[in-house]
Amino acid sequence: MNWDTIQGNWKQATGKAKEQWGKLTDDDLDVIAGKRDQLAGKIQERYGIAKDEAEKQLSAWEKKANDDAWFK
Repeated sequence: MNWDTIQGNWKQATGKAKEQWGKLTDDDLDVIAGKRDQLAGKIQERYGIAKDEAEKQLSAWEKKANDDAWFK
């Protein structure tokens, strides 16, 4: 799935993001508003991990995105 689909359906995707990264707050997700680079930065900040690790997690999460399961 491409990131444009996730960004376009951000309200639905936030639930999946919170499942994956429970330390992200609703406010974090509202501010991120579907911007991939901001999400990666917040993951880094909340979990105290390196940028490459945050990107790795984000890429894996993005690959799991599924139109049918995520965006009903």
